[in-house]
Amino acid sequence: MRITLAQSTEAFYSLVAWRIAQAIIEKPDAVIGLATGRTTTGVHAALAAIYADHPFDTSRVTVFGMDEITNVSRTFPGSCYDMLLRQVVRPLNIPMDHFLMPPTYSDDFNRECRTFEAAIDARGGVDLQILGIGENGHLGFNQPGTPFESTTWLSRMDETLDARIRRESGAAPEDDLGGFTIGIKNIMMSRRVILAANGANKATIVKKALLGPVTPEVPASVLQLHPFCEALLDPDAAF
Repeated sequence: MRITLAQSTEAFYSLVAWRIAQAIIEKPDAVIGLATGRTTTGVHAALAAIYADHPFDTSRVTVFGMDEITNVSRTFPGSCYDMLLRQVVRPLNIPMDHFLMPPTYSDDFNRECRTFEAAIDARGGVDLQILGIGENGHLGFNQPGTPFESTTWLSRMDETLDARIRRESGAAPEDDLGGFTIGIKNIMMSRRVILAANGANKATIVKKALLGPVTPEVPASVLQLHPFCEALLDPDAAF
């Protein structure tokens, strides 16, 4: 694993954004997995700025969201679909048929998991997967204890996030909120992975993930075994 330390938080956002831009420039039909959250919001803003200043061909790239909240509307501002649409797809003029996302509603999510995997495989598999890391080491909705051999599946929402999503989305009490997510095995099958982490609140878990034992109790630790993984950190997240 390669570890890169940015000189500042702004430099961190720019470095990760340039990794994405370079992947598209070098392979215009690349398949790129994206994450959402506080870390990647800054990355996506930097990516949009790069594209505005130095336009490059985005007509053939495929981008997909690695996870999604289930049983909320795609128009909910907290949905992964809406965030990626606003932050990446529209600013970079990516064709909508090259934007793959899990569904938020379905009567058969097991079927949808296989369909989503098949859609990515049909485009040649993942060239670059961008990851954030949770304070407990989770990747996507793969929480501690998730088996490393897991493929795309429907995870339970943790209580804190469940409460926040219900409050913000107006979801009914009977609505079963979940986390549709690609699995650990899917992540490890990506040709290249970038783990992006910033903020002092991530320093402890980053150290465990990068230097500690490889264990399902720290899902991100499995990235130590990936042959082409780069951990990109800002000064506060460094250990």
